[in-house]
Order: sequence, then C-alpha cells, then structure tokens
Amino acid sequence: MNNEYAPPADLGRVQKIATGVGLIGVILWVSVAVISGDAKNTFFQSYLVAFIFWTGISLGCLGFLMIQYLAGASWGLLIRRQLEAGSHALWLMFILFLPIAIFGVHSLYIWMHDPSTIQNAAELKMIDHKRPWLNQPGFLFRGVIYFAIWIGLATYLRTWSKQQDQNRDLGATQRAQNLSAPGFVISAFAITFAGVDWVMSLDPEWYSTIFGLLMLIGQGVSSLSFLIMVGVYLSGREPMSGVYQNKHFHDLGKLLLTVVMVWAYFSFSQLLIIWSGNLPEEIPWYLERFRGQWQWIGVGLILLNFALPFALLLSRDLKHNRRRLMMVALLLIVMRFVDLIWLIAPEFERAPADQTAHYGLTIANYINYVAAMVGVGGLWLGWFFYQLRQRALVPYNDPQLGEVLARGEHLLSFEGY
Repeated sequence: MNNEYAPPADLGRVQKIATGVGLIGVILWVSVAVISGDAKNTFFQSYLVAFIFWTGISLGCLGFLMIQYLAGASWGLLIRRQLEAGSHALWLMFILFLPIAIFGVHSLYIWMHDPSTIQNAAELKMIDHKRPWLNQPGFLFRGVIYFAIWIGLATYLRTWSKQQDQNRDLGATQRAQNLSAPGFVISAFAITFAGVDWVMSLDPEWYSTIFGLLMLIGQGVSSLSFLIMVGVYLSGREPMSGVYQNKHFHDLGKLLLTVVMVWAYFSFSQLLIIWSGNLPEEIPWYLERFRGQWQWIGVGLILLNFALPFALLLSRDLKHNRRRLMMVALLLIVMRFVDLIWLIAPEFERAPADQTAHYGLTIANYINYVAAMVGVGGLWLGWFFYQLRQRALVPYNDPQLGEVLARGEHLLSFEGY
C-alpha cells in the first residue's frame, strides 16, 4: 500500500461502531418482530425492504465504477476505492439473499401461497399463468445468477485495479474499460429481472415496462448520495483533506442533480402511462398507494425526494459547500428508504374479502422497518469500511491522478451550475 494515501486510522473505529450498531439493530428488529405476534411475516417483510435498499447501494457503486471507466473521467478517481469497496459488499448481500430465497418466500410472495387461500379469481389465474417463472427453485436459481454476474464484474474490476497499483499496468485500465461496456448492459438487465422477481412479483397482476429502469436510477441516487457522505467524511481527515477540493464535490453534486431528475422523469412517466391507460391489471397498484397514509408518503416523496433536492442542487454555492451537500445527500438516502417502503409495504396489506385493508403502517411496523434498515446497514457498513481500509484511498499509479490533484476537473461543461 502507498503510505502517502493510506486510510486514516480512525476508519477501524468507524468499522467497529457500524458493526456494533448493526448488531443492536438486529436485536431490536427481531424483538419487535416477535412482540408483534406475527414474527415470521413481520421479520421478512422488513428484511426485504432493507435487503433491497443496501443491495441497491452496492449495485449503484458497481454501476458508477463501470461508468467512470467508460467515460475515462478523472472525477471517478477520487471515489474509485469507495466504489470498489461498495461493490465488494455484494458478497454480503448474496449471503443475506439466501434466507429470503429459502425461508422467506412463503411469507412475502402470494404466488407461494396455497391456491385454495387466494380469493381473487383473476389473481389466481394470473399466478397459474406465470407459474413456470414464479416458483421457489426458479427464484433461488435466478438470484444466484444475478449475484454471479454482479460479483464477477466487481471482482474482475477490483483485480485489475490492484494490478495497476502494484505493477503500473496501464493495460489493466484498458481491460477494465473493455469489460465495463458490455458489463454495464448485462448488469442493467440483471437488475431489471431482479426487480421483477424481488419487488414486482409481490403483485403478480401488476407490471410496468420501465420498472427496471426505475430501480436502476433509484440505486444511482442512493449510492451517489452515500459516496458524497463518505467523501465529505474522508475530506476532513488526512491524507484526503489535502486531496479533495470543492470542485470535486461540485462535480459529484452535478451528477447527483442529474440522477435525481432522471428518477423523477421515470417515476412520473410510469404513473402517467399507467394512469392514462386505466387498465384493471395496472391501475389498482397506484390506487392502493393513493389511500390512507400512503398518499401522504407519496406527496412527501414528490417534495423531499425531488422538488427540494432539485431546487437546492441548482445552487452552485451549495455544491461547493461540502457540509450542505452532505445534508442533501442524507435527505435523499432517507427518502430512498421511504420510497422502497412505499413501493413494497402496501403489498402486505391484503385483507380478507369481508374486511377493509388498513392502508398504512403501525408505529411498531415503522420501528421494525427502521431496525431492519439499521441492522442490515450496520453489517453492510462494517464490510464496506473493512474493504476500504485494505488499500490506498486513491489509485496512485493512474496517469490521470496528477491532473486531478492539480486542479480538479468538471464533469459537465456548464460552469454556472
């Protein structure tokens, strides 16, 4: 390891704190699930949301890792180690996927229920039609394939990055660029199918042709927000305090503004197309989310996951102020978690024909979702910081590094933003 860019010593303490908080979150999570009286279902429902969220950050890191290789962008050099550490956490998420695929499918997915318990005839007919795809062996097998693709890409890119550090192997960068082009497309397809399997199939009757893109962009928002927060933390400590400049955060802020706008575009496009089509297979999905607590959460997503961040990120001064930029990033991370609850949790409110659905969560439900988020997140962060400590924080043998350290470089050409 190059000692000039060695990780700060307190990263080890941060790793231990994150892991400890994660274990406390797991204990609280399990305790609330048991107290709720429906331990298995409550546990796996919150588990799925936390799993999707943290897997999304890992996949977002993998996507941005390939993008910065494809673009040859010098802005990516200062976050390449974070991207590699985040994508390496896919190993942890694969381990955490197995309990869902083996033990949790019966609690989560209606297509695993006994057909005699499904009262909706149209839904039962659709499940029977999709049975060749929606079954537990296929769910597990496809999940293994998805993770094999993602972990394989992350492993190759990380290996070649090490070769560049150790041997000044410029050919390693070229190999990474060559892999990133097809790799990004293959990874995006895997994310699309995973989104269908893990989230969309919660309602077998509903479908959206852009749902995979919506998941992909959402992962970009959460992962980039996380990278900005880590970057701000590292910029306050040696050796990165002398490396990061305001221009670097300005570039990341502009990229964050871009993905926020794209997320809003795809979200509104999905709503507009489904609402205007008014088809019985599609529109009930939104009707469930326009009632009770869910309608107010939807309004909150519009205001706090798009409108406010969009307005704030237009400011050049804010993007140069790393502390304020970090607060916007934190807001987006929280709202991405809320967005996943809004996407997933209403599917667990199915009521018998003679009863009315609640259309919202109880206080215990909210505590359980947050505890699951903290529990899985603490383990994820412990893994992330452990990986980040293993190597120098910048690729010190990359030929673009001197230019980046000398003056920074803008990602976009609009200086006014």
